[in-house]
Amino acid sequence: MRSDILKQNIETLPHRALLLSAGVKEEDFELDKPFIGVANSYNNIIPGHIHLNELTREVKRGIRDAGGVPLDWGVPGVCDGIAMFVEMRLSLPSREHIADNIEIMTLSHSMDGWVGVTNCDKITPGMLMAAGRLNLPAIMLTGGPMKANVVEGKKHHPIEGFGVVGQVKGGVMSVEEAEKMLPRMVCGAGSCVGLYTANTMAVVTEVLGMSLTKCATTLAIDPEKKKQAYESGIRIVALVKEDIKPRDIMTKNAFENAIRVDMAMGGSTNTVLHIPAIAKEAGVDINVDMFDEISRETPNLCKIIPAGTHEMADVDRAGGIPAVLNRLNDMINDSPTVNGKSIKEIAEEGKVLDDDVIRTLDDAHFSEGGIAVLKGNIAHSAVIKQTAVDKEMLVHSGHAKVFYTEKDLLDAIEAKKIVEGDVIVLPFQGPAGAPGMPEMLTPTDAIMGAGYKKVALITDGRFSGATTGPCIGHVEMEAYNGGAIGAIRDGDIVEIDIPNRTLNVKLSDAEIKERLRKVKAPERKLTPLLESYRKKFTGINCYGKKVKA
Repeated sequence: MRSDILKQNIETLPHRALLLSAGVKEEDFELDKPFIGVANSYNNIIPGHIHLNELTREVKRGIRDAGGVPLDWGVPGVCDGIAMFVEMRLSLPSREHIADNIEIMTLSHSMDGWVGVTNCDKITPGMLMAAGRLNLPAIMLTGGPMKANVVEGKKHHPIEGFGVVGQVKGGVMSVEEAEKMLPRMVCGAGSCVGLYTANTMAVVTEVLGMSLTKCATTLAIDPEKKKQAYESGIRIVALVKEDIKPRDIMTKNAFENAIRVDMAMGGSTNTVLHIPAIAKEAGVDINVDMFDEISRETPNLCKIIPAGTHEMADVDRAGGIPAVLNRLNDMINDSPTVNGKSIKEIAEEGKVLDDDVIRTLDDAHFSEGGIAVLKGNIAHSAVIKQTAVDKEMLVHSGHAKVFYTEKDLLDAIEAKKIVEGDVIVLPFQGPAGAPGMPEMLTPTDAIMGAGYKKVALITDGRFSGATTGPCIGHVEMEAYNGGAIGAIRDGDIVEIDIPNRTLNVKLSDAEIKERLRKVKAPERKLTPLLESYRKKFTGINCYGKKVKA
């Protein structure tokens, strides 16, 4: 084991003295006791993370009982909902920071394996990236969803507040009325109730085989979650002793399965950023076109908030991810998991307990999966959650209204400068342009909250999993790297055709080229981290590949 060097060499005598000073016992230096790191992303800022210390205690107890030595440390986390509209640009860069954090801690301290205690948007993918990169035995424990607050038979939760802002900006509701709604949105511990990015990535983690069965849907407040924490601690010691590593589990089959389940459930478009990044660290090539290919052949079986009325607690009650896998069993590729069972075994054992929450293939909500990839003279590729778009907006043509900040767009909504049929364009929001590729939930929910039915939005930024409607993001190439989205001006006709996967502006190639010659990127105030991130993605797309205008 890697930790043996600390336990038996005279050169590491002072190392042992330091470990003993930190509370490690002399008996912990026995050669058959693996050192197990516990990357704990607890903080008291993010609802999805406020209970992770309790889960970490159970993980450590499981490690001890299985004969390992638990050694834990803190991992940072950004709450996208709190950062949104205030300072959102650091959220996506935090993903790489988290992967680096785990690399630093595990390798510097000779860990034999590690457990990631995680829950929210960038923390889970950052930990999975570290797992693939380091290829040390690892297991993830996702902290579980929150339970919606039910008032007079209606579900309420924090993310609905973004739509309330839109109603205020659109003159539909007063500020006083909005403030009175605040208490009913409070839910307590757990990741936000719907299939937003946090819960989507928990689903991805379970399907990849990197967390215990039903971990993704078990509520944060469910006593079963502590049992999963303890069992994760037990299991990581077995993974170390059996020398089962993440790259044995996160195979190409596993990534394809994760994409398929994501498409069937209608998850966040952010998976199109995270899954390829995780796969790259694991030595597997996954590109954006694979999402579209798998989506075209995978029916949408679930309508989970924000696409419908079901919450993650309903998915858990209906059988959880094993039930979804059971529906898709004939489409699933076999792959190992940290459970000791293959994914096909888990799928075969899964049972659907509510056909309304997880529909049959013959009674799907939509014949295709959640995500569509569009291409045209605006984009080499762009991503939309097609299952959250009204049928009448699947094909749309409208005049462009261009904004360079979220605030300018919100001011325009308040001033009623947006009219039905408009196509809002937000360029220079990509990894290099913003920089940091912030989420655009505030403007998308503001449009919806203001009552618009036929307004689309296009950006080279990204969207929250909470986004609904004809919102097209991840436009590549981004404006900062010379992408055509930077050439669009007020009044240009933008044409969207989701069934045919096209996205175009009615301009000739020569007109686009001429306009791009005159484009100047808006000035942004940058921190040193954001300056570094901009340099990293100048000439590189959001999937980490070199681009050419």
